[in-house]
Amino acid sequence: MAFEIEVTQEAESDVDKIRPFYRRQILDAVESHLQHTPTRTSRSRIKRLRSFQSPEYRLRIGEFRVFYDVDEAKRRVTVLRILSKEEAAKYLEER
Repeated sequence: MAFEIEVTQEAESDVDKIRPFYRRQILDAVESHLQHTPTRTSRSRIKRLRSFQSPEYRLRIGEFRVFYDVDEAKRRVTVLRILSKEEAAKYLEER
């Protein structure tokens, strides 16, 4: 059974700022990786963020990072932010 993907308003505004070519790549990767196996970590693509309660996970897509939480019971993935690599470092420092 697939996970439902919910996108916060902050993540939607992040996507609006991204050039269309990269936007399509990001949205395709979010759908393919997070819909079925959002908690399966890998060396480079999906990483569990242990130092934080939220966001729980980070998905790397080229120079962009997608931060998200997973609710296993409700089968829901909540995309919190979609940021460039530089913005992601600042975002995590603030957490």
